Amino acid sequence: MSQKLVCNCNGTMPLDAKTMGIPIHNSLCRQEVGSFLKALDGSDSLVVACTQESALFAELADQAEKPLVAPLRFVNIREVAGWTQEAKISGPKIAALLALADLPEAEPVPVINYQSEGRLLIVGAGSQALPWAEKLSQSLDVSVLCTEPGDLPLTRNYPIYSGVVTKLDGYLGKFSVDWDLQNPIDPEMCTRCGACVEVCPENAIDLSFQIDLSKCKSHRSCVTACASIGAISFERKDLERNAEFDLILDLRADPKMRMSQTPQGYFAPGKDPLDQALVVNQLLEMVGEFEKPKYFAYNEKVCAHGRNGKVGCNSCIDVCSTGAISSLFKSGQGSVEVNPNLCMGCGACATVCPSGAMRYNYPSVPHQGKELKTIASVFTAEAKKIHQAMAPSLLLHTLKVGTQMIDGLGRVAHLKPKQYEGLPAFVIPYGIEHIASTGLDLWLGALTYGFAEVVLLCSGDEDPAYRAALEEQAHLANAILNAYGFDDRIRLVLTDSAEDLQTVSKAMGELRQRGSLTPICPPSSFGLSNQKRETVEAVLEYLQKQAKTPLPEAGVVLPKSSLLGGLLINKEACTLCMSCVSSCPEGALLDNPDEPKLSFIEKQCVQCGICVQTCPEHALTLDPRLQTVEQRKQKVTLNETLAFHCISCGKPFGTLKMVDLMLSKLGAHEAFAGAAMDRLKMCSDCRVVDMVKKEI
Repeated sequence: MSQKLVCNCNGTMPLDAKTMGIPIHNSLCRQEVGSFLKALDGSDSLVVACTQESALFAELADQAEKPLVAPLRFVNIREVAGWTQEAKISGPKIAALLALADLPEAEPVPVINYQSEGRLLIVGAGSQALPWAEKLSQSLDVSVLCTEPGDLPLTRNYPIYSGVVTKLDGYLGKFSVDWDLQNPIDPEMCTRCGACVEVCPENAIDLSFQIDLSKCKSHRSCVTACASIGAISFERKDLERNAEFDLILDLRADPKMRMSQTPQGYFAPGKDPLDQALVVNQLLEMVGEFEKPKYFAYNEKVCAHGRNGKVGCNSCIDVCSTGAISSLFKSGQGSVEVNPNLCMGCGACATVCPSGAMRYNYPSVPHQGKELKTIASVFTAEAKKIHQAMAPSLLLHTLKVGTQMIDGLGRVAHLKPKQYEGLPAFVIPYGIEHIASTGLDLWLGALTYGFAEVVLLCSGDEDPAYRAALEEQAHLANAILNAYGFDDRIRLVLTDSAEDLQTVSKAMGELRQRGSLTPICPPSSFGLSNQKRETVEAVLEYLQKQAKTPLPEAGVVLPKSSLLGGLLINKEACTLCMSCVSSCPEGALLDNPDEPKLSFIEKQCVQCGICVQTCPEHALTLDPRLQTVEQRKQKVTLNETLAFHCISCGKPFGTLKMVDLMLSKLGAHEAFAGAAMDRLKMCSDCRVVDMVKKEI
């Protein structure tokens, strides 16, 4: 256990030492700082319930004579509990937050390395790009690509190009830029001697050393004046240029990279000089070696992207806003390829992945599950001690932006309690790397741990595809809950921006007015797994036991986005060719080596649709639904028929329906008249024997 230092922030929080079971300080960061210094001498980890002065406490710890032998951690109880309208009854929440801070940190994940030597390309109009180049050329290896002419400096201190960007991709330390030279003057070769300016009779050339083609009358005097340099050519055929850079400062009004999360090292600040200056400061710090977590783990074996040349599930590719995920087919087998350098850690790919092939790893779902189980159990136990009939609600938010919003709301709710609502006593915030990184397994798992509901706070900076995915998954989660007789327990709070505290305040006010909900079931004991399907199956089995209403025999219809469901088959159209069996990436469809029978195990199906696309007779249709756990585990027969026996040896080699179909389609063709038609009714071995006999 850790030492815990709790402060009521100069008496502004109604904290009760007796109820909490630990001493309460009044001014830990000032007059009572000695208590903190004394605690540093201990051998246990130290939890300080103050984030505002975390920098001060960390500095004091660094300056202490005795080095820390255990972690120093900080947890915010002020803005999320002590400064809210329900501060007096927020004891269970505070206890849960302190218990969360006491848990071990997540296991480290692999890292992705970047190396930047400071090779910067500034792209944009010369009037904007060149002044910044002058300022940055002393610190970085600058190049400029002028997309619009601008007066060039007479000294050639850094490369200057001109043209139109045709391709720009890459990441920090490895950007590749293609552009087309569109002016007869190549500024890369131009010495800026001014000879062309002097001889041009139309004054079509100025100090930008680019020819205004609307004024040029093709006298070509400039070409003659530049003959010894060779920078001017009206017949130049080689217009394509390419170069690699470590950093990109894109000053164009219409940047090339439009994704919501651009790669590391790419900056597009727009026209605002202040925004440009802020970005320039970041550029100066991006020289050297850098690393970031590898956010994802990918298991190709259970990926339902493609099989037999057919594309099935495309969810991760469609939702990725950075272009980090691409399709890959080898010998007809489809998988996806993730560029870890482009991945920005949103985790939406894992949220929408039906099979669990794409897994978010920062931190893992099992680690989050342990933390959520602790929060729920501690909250519930503390609430019972003081006879409060409250169950916790989980408020998920993006760690950085969401924390800023919640902290900001807590401050204004403290100062302006009549205008803003802080977090209710039963709402517990839980920060994750990105709000898009969680899905069905974590949400439903949290409900089985004793949380009454899960609220997702979207801070306004998410890519539209992320919001759409979260809304879709929340709709699916609620549909599953409804199937068991529970009401909706997953909801989204959508804000316009990180400054939109009014929307968050309104949502918290509604929750407070409504009051705490009753959990849908008693707390479960199972842990969440790294395997998404395994976790979902465990949750479904538990919810089925606690269901208010049993599932009907036919199951309950789920939304089209469902990762759960069955198959409908048109038996009249199906020939039992078994193409669907070979195409199924999850082993949900099975054949029978002894008889023509197509079987199906619904638990294995991820509703990818490859079988539907593969079926030559278009006999299959996806059926998103929820059946009982027992039904989903059973192997059921979708279709079966009589076997067709070889007319020569009697061995079964196909289905009666398939052979009849083949005979009807080929019977009218002259190539299959007489003996040839009989061979169609033979197995492959007898067919060869018969052909040899006829030739002899």
